[in-house]
Amino acid sequence: MTELARLTAITKSFGGVRALQSVNFDVQGGEVHALIGENGAGKSTLMRILGGEMTASSGEVYVGGKRAEFRDPRAARAQGIAIIHQELALAPDLSVAENIFLGELSPFISWNALRRRARALIETLGFNIDPGRRVSTLAVAHQQVVEIAKALSRRVNIIVFDEPTSVLSTQDAERLHGIIRKLRSEGVGIVYISHRLEEVLRISDRVTVMKDGEAVGTFPARDMKIDDAIRMMVGRPMAALFPEKRPRQIGEERLAVRNLNAGRRVRDVSFSVRAGEIVGLGGLVGAGRTEVARLIFGADRLESGAIILNGRETSVKSPKDAVALGVCLVPEDRKLQGVVLDAPIRVNATMAALSAVTNTFGFLKNAHERTIVTDLGTSLRLKASNIEAPVSSLSGGNQQKVVLAKWFHAGGDIIILDEPTRGVDVGAKSEIYGLVLRMAEAGKAVLLISSEHQELFGLCDRVLVMGEGELRGELTPQNYSEENLLSLAISRRTHQAQGGA
Repeated sequence: MTELARLTAITKSFGGVRALQSVNFDVQGGEVHALIGENGAGKSTLMRILGGEMTASSGEVYVGGKRAEFRDPRAARAQGIAIIHQELALAPDLSVAENIFLGELSPFISWNALRRRARALIETLGFNIDPGRRVSTLAVAHQQVVEIAKALSRRVNIIVFDEPTSVLSTQDAERLHGIIRKLRSEGVGIVYISHRLEEVLRISDRVTVMKDGEAVGTFPARDMKIDDAIRMMVGRPMAALFPEKRPRQIGEERLAVRNLNAGRRVRDVSFSVRAGEIVGLGGLVGAGRTEVARLIFGADRLESGAIILNGRETSVKSPKDAVALGVCLVPEDRKLQGVVLDAPIRVNATMAALSAVTNTFGFLKNAHERTIVTDLGTSLRLKASNIEAPVSSLSGGNQQKVVLAKWFHAGGDIIILDEPTRGVDVGAKSEIYGLVLRMAEAGKAVLLISSEHQELFGLCDRVLVMGEGELRGELTPQNYSEENLLSLAISRRTHQAQGGA
């Protein structure tokens, strides 16, 4: 393999904070080099230096064996380096073709030729996307394909993927991995940043582990196990990420749903969750799990069926009704549905129960609110400069803690968590797991939706499995295994797992 780029002794400081300390990293042609570590370990900062978005405080960057000094991303792109960030940099109101060839747009351009070139480029990636379609109307997976096509529209030697599958379904993630394998076979060097360690080890050739701004080491992926990676990242094995389950008193039924129906998305679903119980909802992406959560929370319209809260059949017509009845939902997409990114932590933490921090005339009791939010932050180990900082300034794990703080403040009896650790590093995951157990120990009824099977098995008292909008069966701890869960998920008949599926 040919060395495409090398970063030597890279150090980066922001004021008095050292984000990178003498890091060495290289990219070879025709390989996938994964970069893993907790949030704040320095992964994205290192890649921003490679991509010309930042300059190093000290150290050197070599591209093609020659020293390079990138003053901006355009200079890096001219050297064949493209970075595809987790937050896609597309113009939503422009067409697919316009986004791909944004730098070529002029009053004299041939639009038919532009669309033909865009279609040909997208087809080489194995997709059929209308080049004239507005980007804002595309699914996230297809927007990502447009971003990749945009990178490939120029000469590209190195592509950095930063958390590319955090919002993709399993099927879409596999298609993306197919594109990456194709690019690798053509000699492109791939840098792959992800918290999903299983997929990292499956698709990468080498893995560099970072911790606290330093490179712990670089290892062949085939020689590394998930436990090895986690131990190097956070100092403890995977099993230790899950807090010890203490005996909990399981109380009365808090939530029951009977024969829920909403088109083909949810079909005749019935189950219950008791006080102090953590019930998992597993299955493949598209199985109907999120749809069930949204029906219970009043975010979607229920066609038929009953929702029973604390023993009483209830009409939940809106999220406002649900909150008033003690139902809380931590949504799958925290940035769009869980928080107001530009608003301060303080505002986000109290918005679901403003009456607790306002007087009889509706005015905020500022000192009281600050005390409540400060106490919540301490209790949840929230890492932030202060409670007036915008949520957008926080890491993914701390953003999720703000969502949890909102519901801790609201004080509901029924907590629905939809993919609570998506896009969160392993250290923050462990802290969130502890918070979930705290909720159950406090007598909350917890419904946990997750695509990470080990998360379900490590936290839940039992796991319900859905497929094609139906409830396919239930697993109890003695039957927990990925094989049993997947067997239920793809089964076309509803049955109870007894000693195996």
